[in-house]
Amino acid sequence: MSDPLGFISGGIDRTRHMHPQARPDVAGDAPGKSFKDVLLDSLDEANRLQQEATRAVEDLQTGERQDVENVLLATTKADNAFRMLQAVRNRVMEAYDELKQMRT
Repeated sequence: MSDPLGFISGGIDRTRHMHPQARPDVAGDAPGKSFKDVLLDSLDEANRLQQEATRAVEDLQTGERQDVENVLLATTKADNAFRMLQAVRNRVMEAYDELKQMRT
């Protein structure tokens, strides 16, 4: 399974998550990047991949391109990016629901 948004393989130092006391700063994982920034970057990347896939399908339908493999690859990347964001959204909603239950 590919990781078009880099949630799995991209730049995450897993040792820092395993040993939180060894973290140099508590405020954020990447210097200068908050969760909001990472989430917005991921949304932009997913949107860009979706637009590329749409353009590739349209080009294939109009006959401007003949490479079905790359069209399929573009649509798969866009689908994976969307599923990753949907999974993050679902986890955030679960956390929000848990917080709501703790308040009552």
